[in-house]
Amino acid sequence: MSFLTHCERGRSCMSDLDHARQMLAIARRDLKALGGMLDTDIFAYEIFGFHAQQAVEKTLKAWIAALGGSYGFTHDLGLLLDTLKNLGVDCSRFSDLPDLTIFAVHFRYDDAGDDCGFPEREEVLEKVAELVTHIEQILS
Repeated sequence: MSFLTHCERGRSCMSDLDHARQMLAIARRDLKALGGMLDTDIFAYEIFGFHAQQAVEKTLKAWIAALGGSYGFTHDLGLLLDTLKNLGVDCSRFSDLPDLTIFAVHFRYDDAGDDCGFPEREEVLEKVAELVTHIEQILS
């Protein structure tokens, strides 16, 4: 992400690395929220899925920013992973994360149903935490 892009988007003008750290800090908040949403009697899967998608989206954007890339306005996790691939990153271990894209918009306004076919919450939480930890290591 270029310096100019930050300024054009109405954000403070900051370095790519500072922007990456800011995005990752926001992703950590969503990840922390996920840890508190494991109880299916309290939190619908759509709410859990939304925060999982948000944590992944912000983490992928942090990764792209850290590499000096740009990502535009998107919630599409597949597109963000493609951007990373175009930047020369092997992100194959996170290839299942685009499945969460549907929670960005669609399931915010619709019901996923009791048997939505998505993995168990603990499995999703583990995969999102793995991604966040991976980017934390890159940024440290």
